[in-house]
Amino acid sequence: MEIFHTKQNNSLDTVAGVLLRCFILSFCLMLLWFVFFLFGSDWAYTIHSRWFEIDRHSFDMMNYHWMGTVKIISFLFFLLPFISIKLILRKKK
Repeated sequence: MEIFHTKQNNSLDTVAGVLLRCFILSFCLMLLWFVFFLFGSDWAYTIHSRWFEIDRHSFDMMNYHWMGTVKIISFLFFLLPFISIKLILRKKK
């Protein structure tokens, strides 16, 4: 029975590691997106305004909206499960 718990703890630890890496990568993506938006938003707006009829305010709001959405998703699907798994593993020890 002890072997089963050890394998289960190792599996949960592996999943926690994957979730932490996903959280870190999603925040790196958001940081890259923010830097690109900060320094290249005029260029990006010029490109997108050729393809779609969009004003500058709508373009900025759309970017801020999706940055916030990605942040919330990162917390909900990566960070909170990581914390939950770590709390369970700590409780088992």
